[in-house]
Amino acid sequence: MRRLGAAIERAVPEKRLFLRSDSQTRFVRLSPATQIVGLAGSALIVGWAIVASAIILMDSLSAGSVRDQAEREQRLYEERLNTLSQERDARVEEAVAAQERFSVALDQVSDMQMRLLYAEERRKEHETGIEVIQGSLRRTMEERDTALAKAELLRARLEQDQAQEETERARAAEVVATLERLIAALTDTAVERDDMVRFVADAQDQIDSLELEADLMRDRNARIFGQLEEAVAVSLTPLDEMFRAAGHDPERLIGQIRSTYSGQGGPLTPITFSTRGGEAPDPDSLRANGVLGRLDTLNLYRIAAESAPFAMPVKGSFRYTSGFGPRWGRMHYGSDFAAAHGSPIYSTADGVVTYAGWLSGYGRLIKIQHEFGIETRYAHLSRIRVEVGQRVSRGDQIGDMGNSGRSTGTHLHYEVRHSGRPVNPMSYIRAARDVF
Repeated sequence: MRRLGAAIERAVPEKRLFLRSDSQTRFVRLSPATQIVGLAGSALIVGWAIVASAIILMDSLSAGSVRDQAEREQRLYEERLNTLSQERDARVEEAVAAQERFSVALDQVSDMQMRLLYAEERRKEHETGIEVIQGSLRRTMEERDTALAKAELLRARLEQDQAQEETERARAAEVVATLERLIAALTDTAVERDDMVRFVADAQDQIDSLELEADLMRDRNARIFGQLEEAVAVSLTPLDEMFRAAGHDPERLIGQIRSTYSGQGGPLTPITFSTRGGEAPDPDSLRANGVLGRLDTLNLYRIAAESAPFAMPVKGSFRYTSGFGPRWGRMHYGSDFAAAHGSPIYSTADGVVTYAGWLSGYGRLIKIQHEFGIETRYAHLSRIRVEVGQRVSRGDQIGDMGNSGRSTGTHLHYEVRHSGRPVNPMSYIRAARDVF
């Protein structure tokens, strides 16, 4: 061992590097072992560069034979993307149509409630009028019977007192005249009674017509609410499945969004009820509140979808070059998208830029913090178009594709991290294919 050490020191003598500044001078000693390790490392790097160049040259020579097949696959994928885009537009149009139908239905419900309230008031007025008329009729009939009894009594007295004096005859004549006036009044009262009976019959017919109209309105309300509930269910189901496919609990996400967006008012605010009368809310109002609640949930789903990375970071022509998982003996924490140099890179969800600059092997890197503890990363960029602290929306251009950092070609390295833990970005993209 001594002879070997002596031979190494003769072959590679110890060297010193002097570092001089204005105030002092220092030196670094390089032992023979350190120099040998440095030479070996340099040799390994040169060898690795030669092997990598050979591999790249071989790949470039064999790329021509598969280029046609890649182009065919790219055309098929673009056609599929166009089909998915058309389906997404159709779903958006259906949601807009459902919202319009709901607005029309709300107007119809409001008009029907006003008409029902007016009909109820008219019915109460008719009932009050009928009670008053019936009381008047009873009093009139009692007065008529009393007058007839008095008339009979007076006639009897007139027959018995025909021999009385002239003054009695004059009084009798006056009584007869009074009786005639009473009889005429009773006749008029009987005519009025018959008119009131006919009026009561007409009022009852109107009440029956209003009740029939109210039944028809309730049937129309039931059909309208059934269509609204079905439309809301059709809109909510794919969104619920999309969040579950991405690995999120929809109820927990909706709770977080609801606590963040806690403002009150607007067309989706539930109908309130007055409890002073002690009456429970009617079934139509309860169903309307149920539809409004589910529409509010649909709106919260929309906000949550814009806050999670369901969109594509690259649009137009591109190809997948590497997925999430083990690669070359190491873990690859993202998905790689290859396209032309300078292709636009877009934010996949609403969020705030937390990092925008150079970071080691990532090269030019952008980090965006989203809701629910989700972070997205966009690496190897040729240009950064955002600043730290800037708020971006889904679909905003944030940079250009490049080849910076530790990269073998122009591409985008796209990562998604949930609570600091890397997850497969394609789980979000695949979950949103049937919805957007």
